[in-house]
Amino acid sequence: MKHPCEIKEALLALPDQQLHYRIYRNRHAMTDRRLLLIHGAGVAGEDTWHMLTAFLTQWSEILVPDLRGAGNSYYPDRQEHAFDVYDLVSDMGALVDHLGWWQFDLGGYSLGGLVSMLLKQRYSDRIGKQYLLESAVLDRPDWESTVELRRRYSEAAVHLRSTDRDQGIRQFLDTISPNRKVSPQTESVAVSRLARRPLGFAHSLDAVTSAINSIDREALLAAQGDVSSFIGGQSVELMHQLHLSLAEQMANWHYFMVPGTDHSLPFQKPRQIARIMNEELERYL
Repeated sequence: MKHPCEIKEALLALPDQQLHYRIYRNRHAMTDRRLLLIHGAGVAGEDTWHMLTAFLTQWSEILVPDLRGAGNSYYPDRQEHAFDVYDLVSDMGALVDHLGWWQFDLGGYSLGGLVSMLLKQRYSDRIGKQYLLESAVLDRPDWESTVELRRRYSEAAVHLRSTDRDQGIRQFLDTISPNRKVSPQTESVAVSRLARRPLGFAHSLDAVTSAINSIDREALLAAQGDVSSFIGGQSVELMHQLHLSLAEQMANWHYFMVPGTDHSLPFQKPRQIARIMNEELERYL
């Protein structure tokens, strides 16, 4: 299908990063609001959000950047270098400042969900409605299990730095989506996406693991605004328990189970998720 938005691509030159981004402009949007969408580890912004943006009707502009280590964002020497989640938050802050986005809504997937929450914590007065799709560090109810999960991702990152990159990718997929329905075609697509920049992917996994040692999850949650949280129906039951309990305890937390999906939910059900996002903005307003 032809995408309904006008799409512009550009680069922002930061001191240590050429930050690539896309802006989707919808002339027929229901509001003049803006939305920043932040992708997860290992898969570029366009691959993650392009289909979903085609069904978003509420926003006049949607900003889709490529984080460090992914897509068409590169260090000036075109090599892969380590970074932390706070570098990613600062990159997003620099980008919205550059564009003059002083008020915007925010969505994040996986690693991008953690970046989104940290961005809200840092720029609380600029961010309105929020969307989280299986956000990192909101994987399990108890913190010890969350830390243990990150250790397994770190093991996958070791393989990504070796000649056995496919093993690292499959270990990551087995850890993050143990209940996924595996077919040769879908598995091949997932592996090929994540294999495009394996070292950047490894640095992304390590960035979240490192963040575990400095993040106060309770304080981070307390800093959030109105959140719509999406969890795949086939994802781990403990994740559903955490988000259901957050929705019960916090008036601003709204939990949605997306049937027939696992951690790859933005790729699997973009139309359904976009519809709920549209409806949730209407409720918020």
